[in-house]
Amino acid sequence: MSRRFFAYPFLLWIACGTIIPLAVIMFYGFTDRSGVFTFDNITAILSAEHAKALWLSLILSVASTLICFLLAFPLALILKGSRLGQKGFMVFIFILPMWMNFLLRTMAWQVILEKGGLINSLLQFLHLPALEIINTPAAIILGMVYDFLPFMVLPIYNTLMKIDDSIIEAAYDLGAGKRKVLTDILLPLSIPGIASGVTMVFVPSLTTFVISNMLGGGKIYLIGNIIEQEFTTSSNWNLGSGLSLIMMVFIVLSMAALSKLDKNGEGTLI
Repeated sequence: MSRRFFAYPFLLWIACGTIIPLAVIMFYGFTDRSGVFTFDNITAILSAEHAKALWLSLILSVASTLICFLLAFPLALILKGSRLGQKGFMVFIFILPMWMNFLLRTMAWQVILEKGGLINSLLQFLHLPALEIINTPAAIILGMVYDFLPFMVLPIYNTLMKIDDSIIEAAYDLGAGKRKVLTDILLPLSIPGIASGVTMVFVPSLTTFVISNMLGGGKIYLIGNIIEQEFTTSSNWNLGSGLSLIMMVFIVLSMAALSKLDKNGEGTLI
């Protein structure tokens, strides 16, 4: 009975923070402004404007996730083999920027990338042509990679640290080269961490609207921007909820893929 008693606050928290808001979103998503049941808010994703925003969001999310993986995996290998990585110092360095406010970190890149920003000022000093990167998809991808890279590094690093070094040494003793060890041992054994990292980067990249607002200058509309505007500017909670339910499908699919590849929870940070 005591264990059940201590579980009640957690159940209450889950109900108030997850179940009730989700039920409200589903109610608005399947009704119009008069409260009549409809699928129009769901099928609105097929309109030209919404489909274009969703497609662009998918492209930028996949690109940022791929770049994060290409940066994170070698970095995790370096941390695994270094004394600083084993002592947790370098991991602390990667976590440290996450203590700073998300908006401030994104705003810093806005200052760096703008026409009169740090990069273009340096290029002007060197008599080189300026970069027109602000308010472009490239700037949004850069912001996504910067903000979400730690979420890719840490799960992969955690999985690599669980690999017994004797397995790698045995592979070298049997004549395997570095490429063989990488492709046949390290990569397969780190799949749980990779799956976790991909999910933790892809989902927020797909649903973000702050990064695209600040680094895209409000000129590039992702599906997250449209949902945010439906709730704030247009006050159309029904359409915003319907589009949000579509995005939840991608989140559920991502979590299902993660559970398939990481059945034992090896890719978690615990």
